[in-house]
Amino acid sequence: MEKAPIDSEVRNWMIICHLASFSGALGIPVGNVIGPLIVWLIKKDESEQIDYHGKEAINFQITLTIYTFVSLLLCFLFIGFALVPAVLLFGTVFTIIAIVKANEGDRYRYPLTIRFLR
Repeated sequence: MEKAPIDSEVRNWMIICHLASFSGALGIPVGNVIGPLIVWLIKKDESEQIDYHGKEAINFQITLTIYTFVSLLLCFLFIGFALVPAVLLFGTVFTIIAIVKANEGDRYRYPLTIRFLR
């Protein structure tokens, strides 16, 4: 079964949904959630694929924020010092995988994600 071709503009917005999560690394507070949220709110009605990737990116980034917060709290028990870098690495690796999958036109479901938006 062959996939239907995806318009290059739609594919670019699918990628931007995931790529926008790196805006948190630029120093924007909660930018990892706000970036994909803005892209999704603006473009969700234009394509089912953009809607899907936007929701996935937002759900993952909210979940990742929760994991990071819990890891920071666990620093008081000295467990979090190992968890914080692991959570950040986990987030970076799986966001890059999602970007690659979006570029290929595939739907990608992030692992260990709480589905806030369905």
